[in-house]
Amino acid sequence: MKAVVFDRTLEVVDAPRPVFTGDESLVRLIQAGICNTDLEITRGYFGFKGVLGHEFVGRVESSRTSSLVGARVVGEINAACCRCEFCRSGRGRHCPQRSVLGILNRDGAFREHFTLPEQNLHPVPDSVSDDDAVFVEPVAAACEILDQVDIQRVEKIAVLGDGKLGLLIAMVLAQARRATYPPLTLIGKHPEKMRLVEDLGVSTLHLGSTQAAARSFQLVVEATGSPSGLDLALRLLEPRGTVVLKSTFHGRQSFDPASVVVDELTLLGSRCGRFEPALDLLVRKRIRPSRLIRDSLPLTQAVEAFRLAQSPGVLKVLLHP
Repeated sequence: MKAVVFDRTLEVVDAPRPVFTGDESLVRLIQAGICNTDLEITRGYFGFKGVLGHEFVGRVESSRTSSLVGARVVGEINAACCRCEFCRSGRGRHCPQRSVLGILNRDGAFREHFTLPEQNLHPVPDSVSDDDAVFVEPVAAACEILDQVDIQRVEKIAVLGDGKLGLLIAMVLAQARRATYPPLTLIGKHPEKMRLVEDLGVSTLHLGSTQAAARSFQLVVEATGSPSGLDLALRLLEPRGTVVLKSTFHGRQSFDPASVVVDELTLLGSRCGRFEPALDLLVRKRIRPSRLIRDSLPLTQAVEAFRLAQSPGVLKVLLHP
């Protein structure tokens, strides 16, 4: 089978098809999405080597659970041990023994077949298209903010970054807000990208005009994918405000903690989220993430697809068998 492998360089190789042993379900790929984490891995993030890819929709070919066989599924990326203290307390996404699909100690979904524990798999309702289903993992990451912060108590919210994740976060938070609150503000550099969410009642602000917005927001979600994003997020916050950190990138980040201490700010890390609320949003057509898709290429053209995904102005690029 074809697989997209990174080991200092990115290439498409012929790899053995995984064998179903009963321990994990065997999934045939329908399509998968290239995200910023995949791009950062090719720059050295996490030191990962192997098959990339963690955003996918596929069809189960073999499983110990008969009802899963033939089902169209998406999958949570953290494969936990299910035995440790973290797993027993419901924090399996933070299991110290976990592997992470296409990121940590587990080959990913950019291949024709792969395996995942059956507890990681979620059937996709027929009403959700493949193009929307492939976004469930990043939409779940956006929904995680709703589990961490009571946004119904926050009037002034900004999302910093108009890339794929920033736009998805803007979609998710906009539909969850009270109608009586001021519009959520999306801050970015690309008007054509930000226009994709203006019909949801999202206000937009160009990155170059943020000086006048200093200390204007109670909550800022930082999703720039850039080391400079945190400093700007801190400048935008009111005293006792909260910044939610979503960016992942290769390299270290430094900042002056004085403003955090003096203004009593809260820094909140945010990573993966539950799939159930993400699927619910798609079933109810509350958001349409497929509007972010630029192109879909076969696995055999993965190197070209990665180049396209890194091009200015390009949002989501998909891969299919």
